[in-house]
Amino acid sequence: MSRWRGDPWAVLLTLSLGFFMTLLDITVVNVAIPSMIGELHASLDEMLWVINVYVLVLAALLITSGRLGDVRGPRTMFVAGVALFTVASVLCGLAQDPAQLITARAVQGLGAAALVPQTMTIIIGTFPAERRGAALGVWGAVAGVATIAGPTLGGLLVSTTDWRWIFFVNVPIGAVVLAMALTLVPDTRHGSHLRLDMPGVTLATATLFCLTFALTEGERYDWGTAIQALLGGAALSLAAFLIHQRSRQGDEPLLPFALFRDRGYAVMSFVSATVQVGMIGLFLPVMIYLQSVLHLSAFTAGLVMAPAMMVSALLSPLAGRMSDRIGGTYILMGGLTLFAAGLTWLAWVTDVGRTGWEFQPALIMTGAGIGCVFGPMVTVALRNVEPGLAGAASGVLNTIRQIGTICGSAAVGAVLQNRLAASLHTEAAQQAADLPAGIRDRFLTGFDNAAESGLEAGAALRPPPGTPADLAEHIHRTAESVFEHGFVHAMRPTLALPIAVIALGALSCVLMRRRRPPGHRPGVPETTGGQTAN
Repeated sequence: MSRWRGDPWAVLLTLSLGFFMTLLDITVVNVAIPSMIGELHASLDEMLWVINVYVLVLAALLITSGRLGDVRGPRTMFVAGVALFTVASVLCGLAQDPAQLITARAVQGLGAAALVPQTMTIIIGTFPAERRGAALGVWGAVAGVATIAGPTLGGLLVSTTDWRWIFFVNVPIGAVVLAMALTLVPDTRHGSHLRLDMPGVTLATATLFCLTFALTEGERYDWGTAIQALLGGAALSLAAFLIHQRSRQGDEPLLPFALFRDRGYAVMSFVSATVQVGMIGLFLPVMIYLQSVLHLSAFTAGLVMAPAMMVSALLSPLAGRMSDRIGGTYILMGGLTLFAAGLTWLAWVTDVGRTGWEFQPALIMTGAGIGCVFGPMVTVALRNVEPGLAGAASGVLNTIRQIGTICGSAAVGAVLQNRLAASLHTEAAQQAADLPAGIRDRFLTGFDNAAESGLEAGAALRPPPGTPADLAEHIHRTAESVFEHGFVHAMRPTLALPIAVIALGALSCVLMRRRRPPGHRPGVPETTGGQTAN
């Protein structure tokens, strides 16, 4: 394989496999929660920590590991991250109790944090500027495929083997990526003489940990005193971090402020957060709708989403290549507009009694929009980044993306819960009118409790002992109808939030400067291929 060493596309394949592996584990675990609860005798709270601790560690350490890649070399960090992630996957699969699984998931997050920023850094160092958009388009396609592959692959593995295989499947992938990284990826070090800013590392990690923990766990703890204290701590440590970084701008800072003096990087950082809010808005309510309202299995729900993500995967490299030729701003704006339009169409056609395939036109439009976003977005963001700052730029951009994901989860989840509480109460009051008075009161109370605690109405909706069979069946059908109609009525206003955020991201693109081709002279019209460059 020595003749392929340093080949840009072989390097990209290696990076994409590693990146795919880390993204897969963000979503694949959700499908296996019922099986893990049963076998490990775990509580729901412990299982939520299995999901959240991975994201928590990943988000908290991305900036640090990105800069560490500048110091130690991106290939070194990538290899270390893949190795750690693979070992942690084995430990996850062997876990015998919730504490062991949560600990192993934290180590997985550490491995993911080490390798993810290096993917962008190595792409920047491997591909020339005129071909970088196509490469980053492939990188974006991997993100889309991994997002949908998680629930689909997870459902297949859990239903055919055992929940432990959602982790064991990473082992052969990790081994292949390690072998490819050591033989194909060159060891390029642009900042070998840099030193790591340890006070900055401490303050950045504290800021991101407090913020991520508060946003992830806030809803569960009713945004009480402890969560407010964490948010306050995040604000204080952020202020201290920025003051410290300002004092080090001439002395190898962890966060070079020069990154944000480039308008493309600054605007795309904001856009990347809006895109992640949109992705959460697509997957969180829609996946619940497909499974809880249309009663599809997790695997089938994943298949319903698959065509849209395949369209996204096919378009993403093409959009990246076009951004190399004509600039990415207009492509990005068009993609964001399609993304928002697809979600709007989806909200309009959502109803009770649909089949999953009736949503394909709206979903495919959404997937086409997503496919036109990731490649151009990253291309524009990193177009003017110096190689020695590539790790820092990648770490910060990925951190902002993760914060967008976490903020999106908190915001979309809060709106969904609020709207669901109102719609379930209204639907229950309307549809329970023909139930006997005593049962009707119990029925209404059950749905009020369900809106506060989750998607199940619980014992309060079970008919009391001695209820005639036909009445019990009527109660069951009515409860099912209340939830289905209530969720649909809640889902539509919930989708309005990500639609508005994506539209804001599209609008922010007008702040971009026109792209100036190399050799441009003042007073000479800027053109690319006979057209004005954007």
